[in-house]
Amino acid sequence: MRIIAFGGSSSKASINKQLAKYATQFVENAEVEVLDLKEYLSVPLYCIDRENADGIPAEVKSFVEKLQTADRFIISAAEHNQSISAFFKNLLDWCSRHELKFFQGKQILLLSTSPGGYGAKNARDYMVKMLPFYAGVVQDTFSLPLFYQKFTDGAINDEELKSELAQKVKAFVAFEEPKVETAQ
Repeated sequence: MRIIAFGGSSSKASINKQLAKYATQFVENAEVEVLDLKEYLSVPLYCIDRENADGIPAEVKSFVEKLQTADRFIISAAEHNQSISAFFKNLLDWCSRHELKFFQGKQILLLSTSPGGYGAKNARDYMVKMLPFYAGVVQDTFSLPLFYQKFTDGAINDEELKSELAQKVKAFVAFEEPKVETAQ
């Protein structure tokens, strides 16, 4: 199994990238790659006129191709003004223009964190609604509130939240989709 993890932010110090990367330590018996989305900062603001004139940017095609190498995803949604970051929304918009169902029915563990007490749940909830549009299957979610108080020295320091995340990651990796019986 191959899992790709990333935070939906372009910040070099993204707390959501830190959380996504941290979650991967609980993955067993799978190959993991953590992406840094700041590699896609050169993707222009989506505009139909730009798409018609120049086509899909090479970086977007590369990102979609990278996603297609995964069996599952761990995504942490950054929240800006009660929604996902404009950068991440733009990247998703471009990806959907290249291939609408770019998550290809694959399982997603959706995370979120913020400095505040709500844990970026607005961004997480937005993604829960949007990911199926891109053929992403949200298997479970986890939010970490008060990032700077509850995440120190590269780890969650709240034992209850740490245990919750570890259990969710292990269940996510172990999840087996139901077998569909075909008529003979």
